[in-house]
Amino acid sequence: MKKSIKKGVLIAVLAATLTLPAAIGVGASFAKRENQTQTEVVLSVATLRQGAKGDEVKEVQRRLKKWGYYNGSVDGVFGAGTRAAVIAFQKKNGLTADGIVGRATYQALGINVSGGTLTQTGGMNGFSSSEVYLLARTIYAEGRGEPYTGQVAIGAVVLNRVRDSAFPNTISGVVYQKHAFTAVSDGQINLTPNDTAMKAARDAINGWDPTGGALYYYNPAVATSAWIFDRQTVTVIGKHVFAI
Repeated sequence: MKKSIKKGVLIAVLAATLTLPAAIGVGASFAKRENQTQTEVVLSVATLRQGAKGDEVKEVQRRLKKWGYYNGSVDGVFGAGTRAAVIAFQKKNGLTADGIVGRATYQALGINVSGGTLTQTGGMNGFSSSEVYLLARTIYAEGRGEPYTGQVAIGAVVLNRVRDSAFPNTISGVVYQKHAFTAVSDGQINLTPNDTAMKAARDAINGWDPTGGALYYYNPAVATSAWIFDRQTVTVIGKHVFAI
């Protein structure tokens, strides 16, 4: 009897001091707040699915329409047409094609989500600030030891893929395509880019392509995939061979 009472008290104390959501959706983010009496886990959800309404849905529709996935009205109502467009976009970008806009789909769309709120600032030439920053991270992770022209060239390859129908049509989709970049596989994509990489990203987005349209690059001294050596070489910059 005493054991049962103690067990019940313990459960009540835990329930009072720790609040957990019943379900966690894709795109959830957590913030931990502490005060003198309790610790609380707060959940912010930015997931969109059929039936949702609002400015977030409008932004998703606007981007899907811009890229040719969506033909309906940009009305902020997540209906069957929007869901079909999301699924088509997800398939093209190698995502789970469930018609739900969670964190991965937001990222592929080039949309930042913070605390359940969309943020769009400081973009250029049709790319959002988060896309510019991701391109800079890719350049820094893949080519920080290369000459400046070679760093711009890496950014240009990413953008050439975005424009090529054989690849995903967003910077995030290209960068995070499975096995596309070593820096993603080994985690270096998460390094903070320096000013040089940021400038190289901006130069590439502004149209400088030192590669002449290359879709691939590799370092012949360390490349392990035999098929890459059969690609047609366009130019060599620094340690990288750029090819189509």
